[in-house]
Amino acid sequence: MFDWIIRFEKMGSLGIALLMFAENVFPPIPSELIMPLAGFSAAQGQRNLVIVIVAGSIGSLLGALLWYYIGQKIGAKRLAQWATKYGRWLTLSPKEVEQACAWFDRHGGKAVFIGRLIPAVRTLISVPAGIAGMPLASFLLYSAAGTILWTALLGTAGYFLESQYEKVAHWMNPISNVVIGLIVLGYLYRVVRSFK
Repeated sequence: MFDWIIRFEKMGSLGIALLMFAENVFPPIPSELIMPLAGFSAAQGQRNLVIVIVAGSIGSLLGALLWYYIGQKIGAKRLAQWATKYGRWLTLSPKEVEQACAWFDRHGGKAVFIGRLIPAVRTLISVPAGIAGMPLASFLLYSAAGTILWTALLGTAGYFLESQYEKVAHWMNPISNVVIGLIVLGYLYRVVRSFK
């Protein structure tokens, strides 16, 4: 995967944007490697750090937008129907769908902003935003704020670490694994509880 990332990164701003779009659509592709590598290229004088951050943010935001539209297409009504039919496996009841949408109406902006800064949650947060019908302008505003902060953090870390930019991924990977582990454990707990 690393060779593949390097090949795209050599395409410049377009390659960085495409990689960050792919990272949002297929979460196993790590932004923790893409942006620090792009930042390292900027430190070497091959790129401009600001353009690297802008390109990464645009690609990432387009990926988030895709998931937002998927969530919007599903919608709260359809999700509630699925919850009625497959509630055990979705670990949701129609009432919980309604409560989640009401919660998202009140706290959606903060949830999207913070979610865009958490590995593994970064992609997932766009789906409930779409399902809950969060206005597109609000979604873009909060998502862009979190996305720019995330890509700037990673790109700048790569810029200052230079040839040791891969250390960013080593620091972030354990956090990603813990978040994924907690999501999986939470899901399994809810499935087991639903069968009792």
